[in-house]
Amino acid sequence: MLYSSIQGLPDFLLFFGAAMGLTAAYLVLYTLSTTHNEFELIRQNNVAAGASLGLSLMGFAIPLSSAIVNSKTIVDLLVYGVVALIIQIMVYWLVRLLLTNLSQRIANGEVASALFLGAASLAAGLVTAAAMIF
Repeated sequence: MLYSSIQGLPDFLLFFGAAMGLTAAYLVLYTLSTTHNEFELIRQNNVAAGASLGLSLMGFAIPLSSAIVNSKTIVDLLVYGVVALIIQIMVYWLVRLLLTNLSQRIANGEVASALFLGAASLAAGLVTAAAMIF
């Protein structure tokens, strides 16, 4: 009984480790692609920065979890994780086209702009997850 319970542990550790690596890469690349410093703003208790980055992270985690569920191999997970990462960065740049001075607005603590960016990130994440057909 115990053996059958832990039989999948190596695969779990592999997929979980890859997902955590992808998440770390996402945070690094996303924050480098924005023109404001999310982590510094969050350290200063900027709610707008926390909301936009947090919701963006959720927008990435949703398709990443779909990729984990649907992947047959670790390569599947890595490929679709990178796809989800690219889409989320594209969402930031698209919203930036709609809302002039988006980064400055977030840095100024304008919550409405941050929430719109976060909602766009979540929407893109949901659609990305649904489109992941293996």
